[in-house]
Amino acid sequence: MHEMLVTEEIEIFRQTVRMFMKREVEPHVEEWERTREVPRSVWNRLGSEGLLCPWVEARWGGSGAGFEYSVVIVEELGRTRASAPMVSLHSDIVVPYIADHGTDEQKDRWLPGCVSGDIVAAIAMTEPGAGSDLQAIRTRAVRDGDHYVLSGQKTFISNGLSADLVIVAAKTDPKGMSLVAVERDTPGFSRGPRLRKMGGHAQDTCDLFFDDCRVPAANLIGTEGHALRIIMTKLQQERIISSVVSQVAAEVMLEDTIEYAKTRQAFGKPIGQHQHIAFRIAEMATEVEMGRAFLDRLVYDHCMGPDVVRHASMAKYWICEMANRVAYDCVQIHGGYGFMDDYPVSRMYRDVRCHTIWAGTSEVMKMIIARGLGLA
Repeated sequence: MHEMLVTEEIEIFRQTVRMFMKREVEPHVEEWERTREVPRSVWNRLGSEGLLCPWVEARWGGSGAGFEYSVVIVEELGRTRASAPMVSLHSDIVVPYIADHGTDEQKDRWLPGCVSGDIVAAIAMTEPGAGSDLQAIRTRAVRDGDHYVLSGQKTFISNGLSADLVIVAAKTDPKGMSLVAVERDTPGFSRGPRLRKMGGHAQDTCDLFFDDCRVPAANLIGTEGHALRIIMTKLQQERIISSVVSQVAAEVMLEDTIEYAKTRQAFGKPIGQHQHIAFRIAEMATEVEMGRAFLDRLVYDHCMGPDVVRHASMAKYWICEMANRVAYDCVQIHGGYGFMDDYPVSRMYRDVRCHTIWAGTSEVMKMIIARGLGLA
């Protein structure tokens, strides 16, 4: 973390978070991967420790903390080598839509539960025929008196099965898109089975279905027809959070590989003493340090408030790609053991593959960067 953000208070907080993660998460990672599920009670324990939405104002149960505290939580969860629970999605990507664009009634109704863990949040944008191009979504929300009638399908929704509150992007007229919050037991709202994925096995991901789902008009987030404008204000932080996740993954894979290279023997000496292995680790270490330096400055700038869309896109593109390069080489250095699920690097190799896809693909990030340079 940038030295300007490192205070005695935040270091104490980091140690508290680290102890919690070692006690409540790390011992269970393998079990959650095997069962493909994180017990719901974990969310409540996170909430009781103040580790969900720490930035929420005290009147709704939060601490009013800065974004740097969220970064600490994401980093320390990442150091357990766990792919779930998706705390950052809930706390720093979805719930801010309510806090920044919700009505006072919506905040009173939902924010306390989001802080305590009684409410798990998800966001539903992607559809079978619409991913990065949100303009192509087909889900519709038609106004009918004091309700919206929601019809459509969403896919690849993280926290989809566990979510009590889903913010859904839907067309509300031929030219406009809106965000509507759908609660767990709303008639016409159903979920598909848990999707089987390459990685992130403990993350619950599923399709969501809306079949003439009647949602109170009071659940509209922000102004009708202005969803894209709202979403654009949130993508910067989403991509920074995604970069943090990838950066920590790269760091722990490198740490594990250095330790392995010091102890694994081949041809009469530790493999880390063979020049090719030593040089490749040196190259990875350099890339990881470069990623950390850029990310720390980006987090600092974001905390200070300026528009860092271009730099956030750069971080999302480069750090997520870097984590995949590191994963590939760390598995190679582990040899046959790197292919075994008993070694965390094997699981993390699968997990990081999605990092260049979610929250905006690398290709989309390059488009944004190019536009910022006046090239598109």
